[in-house]
This record gives sequence, C-alpha cells and structure tokens, in this order.
Amino acid sequence: MSVHPVKLKVAEVIRETPETISISFETPNELLDYQAGQFLTLIAQVEGEPIRRAYSLCSTPGVDEKLCVSVKQVENGKMSNWLPKNVSPGFEMEVLPPIGHFTFLPVRGKKRHIVLFGAGSGITPLFSILKSVLAHEPDSFVSLVYGNRNENSIIYKTKLEELQVKHPAKLKVVHCLTQPPDVWYGAKGRISEELLEEILHHLQPASPVQETLYYMCGPHGMMESVEHVLGKQGVIKDKIHREIFHSNVDEATKQQAVEEQGIITREVTIILDGKTHKITVDPSSTILETALDKDIDMPYSCQSGLCTACRGKCLSGKVHMDETEGLSDDELDSGYVLTCVGHPLTADVVIQIG
Repeated sequence: MSVHPVKLKVAEVIRETPETISISFETPNELLDYQAGQFLTLIAQVEGEPIRRAYSLCSTPGVDEKLCVSVKQVENGKMSNWLPKNVSPGFEMEVLPPIGHFTFLPVRGKKRHIVLFGAGSGITPLFSILKSVLAHEPDSFVSLVYGNRNENSIIYKTKLEELQVKHPAKLKVVHCLTQPPDVWYGAKGRISEELLEEILHHLQPASPVQETLYYMCGPHGMMESVEHVLGKQGVIKDKIHREIFHSNVDEATKQQAVEEQGIITREVTIILDGKTHKITVDPSSTILETALDKDIDMPYSCQSGLCTACRGKCLSGKVHMDETEGLSDDELDSGYVLTCVGHPLTADVVIQIG
C-alpha cells in the first residue's frame, strides 16, 4: 500500500462525548481493505504548521461502509483541539492509508474468547475489534473491560448497549468508573490488579473455547497491571496484544543513550521510491528529522516510535532506537527500524523505506 497521503472528504462528524468526536470519510473502495485495530494518520495545517497525528479506526472492515476515526481532545493537543472546530461534512483532509500491527483477523469457524481491556480513548481500536468478532466469528465470544472517569466520558456508550442487546450470549461489557454515580451497578475504581482478578473470574464463556486472546489499549499503568495479572495466570506472551498511544521515553533517557551508545554525527543512506538520498545525522536529531529538514518526503505520523508509519529496513549498518515498542520481535529480527527514533551507530547505515 502507498505511504503517500490521499485526500478524503469528511462524510459526518459525530459527538461521542463532551471531549470526543468521531469523523467518518467518504472512502474509495481501495482504502477499505484494512484490518480491525489499525489507524489513519490525519494531516492538517494548524496555525501555519503542518501537523500529522495517528488516530485509531473505530470502523470495522466488512461492517462499516466508511472509514471512521475517533478523536479525544487533550490539553494542549494541537490537532485534537483543531479538528472539532474546523472539520465538518464536505471538508477535505489529507490522510495516510490505514496501517498498524495491533490487529484482529477473524476466522470463520473459530470458537475463541477475545478479551479486551481499555481506558478512555483506548476503546477506539478495541471497538473496531469487538465489532469484527461479533460480525465475522459467529461462534466466538468477546468481553470488554472498559475504564472511565464517569458515565458521560464513556465513548460509544449507546452503541455498546445496543450491541449487548443484540448479542446477549456473545458480548459482555464491564464498565469501571473512578467517579461512579450514587446508583451504579458496574465496577468501581481504576482497573487495578485486584479488580482485574475479580473481573476475569466472571468473564468465562458459557461453553468451552479453542483459545483466548487478549487485547489492551490505554495508559501504561493499566496495561502493566493487565500483563502482570495474565502472567500470574499463566497466559503466554503470544496471546497478549497491546497498543500504546504515548511513549514513556523522556529526554534524559535519550541523552543517556547518546552517551552510552556512542552516538555521533554519521552519514545515512535512505532509499525511498527508488531514489537514493544521503544525509548527515547529528546526535541531537533523528534520521527522520534530518531527512525532513532536507525536504525528503518521508512517511511519518507519531514521531514517537509507536505507530510504525516511518518504518524502514536497515540493509546495512546498525541503528539505535530510543523506542522499540512499535515493532514486533520478528520485525526487529528482520532488521526493521523506526526512523523517527533512530540514530546511526555505524558509518554504513542504509535504510530502505516501505
């Protein structure tokens, strides 16, 4: 699939919560070949500055006719605060086609239990996966554990209720609120290890399943709690999938890596769309930042090492990455690197993009 932007026309803007909107697009058929859990990169000029941000798709292939992303406004978020004020039906936006490795591939005939853990806007890719299970694996079950502040902050609240009514034997939803109302029959508090152990005990399907898969998307603390509890229960790593929106790597850690790894100014060769570019990368910049400064039209989105939009294969040399969360073990073993967090460690680094 192309790594270059395409223009899509906004079909609808839906207010999900006071802080969250969903944006659907009039989508050409060739872009509808995506996987549940992937994301779009939206591109806009915000106050004269080109901004790219990755937003997970809440739409589901084979279920929804249009691509749709959800955007939660965050404090000082340039794109998340610009979109609700400036985007309306008919507005044209540049986007990068759907990508991402946090995916669910339905297999008709499978009988599985898909357990989803989310908090806040982390529900977005999970909602896409949830609908995929219900629509394309009729013998499987899906459980969602979803944490929020209060009832008004529950994204897709009405849609989830409708799906529960439609699939009472296949779908379980457990809402966890830190500020519940006086009358509340769901779980109370954050998704802690103690609460998880209690919830998981009650989520078992009514009939045996072939396997159970776990997907999580939300704050680091929540996902660490989930992984710890699942590990204590003997769940193997291959059954657990996680999506991270924010990197935990700070500037001090990056500077420490510069000193420990011996990162100095070196030349890097980039192969993009059949053309070869040579750039000189200094320790204060990443490979992507340097390439963009040289007007090389590199693909990118999050610039935090999480979304993999800037992924390339290192054909020779060695590259240090500040963050590797976005790449699977197989990708790392195959030599893939993320240019947005990459620094050359040798003088012979050659990276092929795409």
